[in-house]
Amino acid sequence: MAVVDEPVLRLSGVGKHYGGVRALSGVDLEIAQGECVALVGDNGAGKSTLVRILSGAHQPSEGTIAFAGRPVRFRSPADALEAGIATTYQDLALAPHLTIAQNIYMGGELLLRPHFLGLLDKARMRREARGYLDRFGFAVNDLDRPVSDLSGGQQQAVALARALRWQARVVIMDEPTAALGVGETRMVLDLIRALGAQKVTVILVSHDMDDVVAVTQRIIVLKRGRKVGEVVTARVSPSTLAHTIMTGEIPPEASAA
Repeated sequence: MAVVDEPVLRLSGVGKHYGGVRALSGVDLEIAQGECVALVGDNGAGKSTLVRILSGAHQPSEGTIAFAGRPVRFRSPADALEAGIATTYQDLALAPHLTIAQNIYMGGELLLRPHFLGLLDKARMRREARGYLDRFGFAVNDLDRPVSDLSGGQQQAVALARALRWQARVVIMDEPTAALGVGETRMVLDLIRALGAQKVTVILVSHDMDDVVAVTQRIIVLKRGRKVGEVVTARVSPSTLAHTIMTGEIPPEASAA
């Protein structure tokens, strides 16, 4: 599938090796603003390595990455986040005993003036945190509740609200529905759709093919560290996609090439 607009993210020949072990080779990829794209593949396919590179946790051994039309080389997750790429992992990296508002602003707390006094602007953080959650349709009365009181789906909403607070243009979600029940999974899928509606790009990593087919527009298939092809989601079923992952063969009628 051709990307009409300037892609928000472009990878050219990206690879990664650890000593003599090549984990990723020659990956080319373009993703448009507001797209939801999945990375799928068996264990060892290279998904985690690619996510680590995009999130700034690792640097590529070769190839180039352009974000918003400019070459980038992230030296840390903080670099990627500052540029506009946020990553949420399965554990969400939330502080369970801190409040909802505190988690959304963790690492970027707002201060009352004069700033040198170091006093937190708790009222503003609560007010703005509610605004970020409202963008997902997640109404919560008490922003001073600890996140440990929330369901798994609600905790995902808090993690994504934190990404919006950092003005992320791309959100990478690594196994966001793992270990969630049916209702909470449905909530997380709705959160992903809400991000797309706000022109936030989502890169979804998941082993659940039903979830992948439910929310994505394109699917990138990796096998043994290489990209074997792209699939138009509307042209594939979960069972066909599972077979594609196993064999590495892209059905011609589903190919995005």
